Amino acid sequence: MTIFNSELDASGLNCPLPILRAKKSLLELESGEVLHIISTDPGSVKDFESFVKQTGNELLDSTIEGGKFNFYIKKK
Repeated sequence: MTIFNSELDASGLNCPLPILRAKKSLLELESGEVLHIISTDPGSVKDFESFVKQTGNELLDSTIEGGKFNFYIKKK
């Protein structure tokens, strides 16, 4: 289990809403803190991979549990 500082539940939201909400949530975090995102959109896997490459943040882990996708992003 990855330790995180904040959690965003984007369940039921489709692209681009999980990314947009994650971007907003990351603005509230300090550098080095971790955001846990929960999504039900299968497209979010590729979306978050692209998102971290574009923003310079770090994807620490991504898992799938019971149809939910979990992402742990460390703010740069």
